[in-house]
Amino acid sequence: MLSKKIFCIGELLIDFVAENQGADLAKATVFTKKAGGAPANVACAISKLGGNSAFIGCVGEDPFGSFLMNRIDAFDVDLSLVQRSSTFTTLAFVSLAENGERDFVFSRGADRELQYDSSIKSSFRDQMVHLGAATALLGGPLEKAYSHYLFDAITENAFISFDPNYRADLWKGNEKTFVKKCMPYIEKSHLCKFSLEEAQMLSKKNSLPEASEALHQIGAEIITITLGSEGTWVSTKNSRQTIPSIAVTPVDTTGAGDAFIGCLLQQISQLPSHEMLSESESTLMDMVEVANRAGAITTTGYGAIDSLPDINQLNSSE
Repeated sequence: MLSKKIFCIGELLIDFVAENQGADLAKATVFTKKAGGAPANVACAISKLGGNSAFIGCVGEDPFGSFLMNRIDAFDVDLSLVQRSSTFTTLAFVSLAENGERDFVFSRGADRELQYDSSIKSSFRDQMVHLGAATALLGGPLEKAYSHYLFDAITENAFISFDPNYRADLWKGNEKTFVKKCMPYIEKSHLCKFSLEEAQMLSKKNSLPEASEALHQIGAEIITITLGSEGTWVSTKNSRQTIPSIAVTPVDTTGAGDAFIGCLLQQISQLPSHEMLSESESTLMDMVEVANRAGAITTTGYGAIDSLPDINQLNSSE
């Protein structure tokens, strides 16, 4: 059976990564240009693992936009639905602490200019749609397009995946607005991927069981909460458990969550029906175990897309 196509919607941007690792951005002087953006990372992760992915987003009609298009095209991601804008390509400046955690700021541009395309709707029929942009709920045409594409995915019987990708620097002082805007996506998604911080913020609960229960009540069918080196908490209506990860020495955590959800979606896309996930808890848990490995491997190299694993790396990490 052919795998389902996974449409990843949101930002594609330039990550300027500081070369003086272990310092904050205020001390950074030299940066390396990398392709980034959570939904684009996910699309590349899916494709690199043998899945069928498409990216829907907007980049500038400038050299940075062209660089990004060429970089993502190298992964055989379908870019036929990407739009180009006269607005400059979105940039992010990233510095890494000694433990691999990020310090970053956005210079937002073309990603917000994505226009809704009604002709895409029929392409979603019985396929998969991943809504995982860090910038999608910040207003502008992108947010409007996101809302339309969510509705299209629902009406076309697509499997819907949501990752809120909360960024504190983007929502400082507006956290309540962020929570409110996430609710329709949690309500309608078959699969939600959260960090611990996101799960606690969105559920208003501290413990994993209580947070999961609150998020299920909103509507999410399958909940994964990534816990870094501790693995991933997985919650369905019938089962809750932590699936362990593998031990690695992280140098850059950028894109680990994207590799995780990309790997999980790629595996789900191979199923005849996503209903199998609720019918067989062991199938889902096995998939999460593999996805944990993908996320962990990604942290061992610099740059999200450059560090995404392929099938051979996943298998050798078992």
